[in-house]
Amino acid sequence: MGSTAIRIGPLLAIVLVALVAVTTLVAWTGRLGTARASLTASVRATVQLAAVSLVIVAVLRSAWLTGGFVCLMYAVATVTAGRRILGPSSRRDSGRRDSGRRDSGRRRYAGLLAGVPIACGVAPILAALLTSGLVPARPVAVVPIAGILIGGAMTATGLAGRRALDDLRARFGEYEAALALGFTDSQARRDLCRPAAAQALFPALDQTRTVGLVALPGAFVGVLLGGGDPVQAGVAQLLVLIGLLAVETVGVLVTIELVAQGLLSGRD
Repeated sequence: MGSTAIRIGPLLAIVLVALVAVTTLVAWTGRLGTARASLTASVRATVQLAAVSLVIVAVLRSAWLTGGFVCLMYAVATVTAGRRILGPSSRRDSGRRDSGRRDSGRRRYAGLLAGVPIACGVAPILAALLTSGLVPARPVAVVPIAGILIGGAMTATGLAGRRALDDLRARFGEYEAALALGFTDSQARRDLCRPAAAQALFPALDQTRTVGLVALPGAFVGVLLGGGDPVQAGVAQLLVLIGLLAVETVGVLVTIELVAQGLLSGRD
């Protein structure tokens, strides 16, 4: 039986460049507005994975370095989710230095708050998996599981916050009407943004519903390629999927509450 590993060589580079070119060209031709983002994301992924590949061996040899690496993943996830929630910064007040500084400080504070839902979702679930012994407390097991959970929480938090704030802006008249009817500010915000924010859970729900029928996710394939039997692969994937769903559900709920309390807000 031949090797299942992807061969590294000129052909790999050619295929990757072609895929990036197709993605960028299609996005540009269709005016999707994501052509530049697709190109930069692909380049960043290449550079970042190359760097991680060089340092991961050293990281996995030390519990302290592993902890630092997980903290780095969390920090990057917080910044990414915060940017997704807040959107691009406004330049209308660029000529007004004081206003620009206040806006920058407010956005920075709100962006850091994006780390709260991520932590609330990931910390208890990851701790439960480690203390139960289902996931060995070894760097080689902690790093990938933590990365999967943090990545899922990042995506759910970013989408939930962005959709909640967009819906509040689009339905501002309904928000004012709710206040006029006697609802508190947080109640009006919460009731309006909850349905839109909850849509951030749809990808995780769809992936969980269709696992094994539509696609075989990474954890399942990874265990098989690592020499595990199909039952072990299925158990590992089930643990990851259910854990992700729990993490993302907590993250979305906390995000909704932050928006409801007015702590997480976009441009005025």
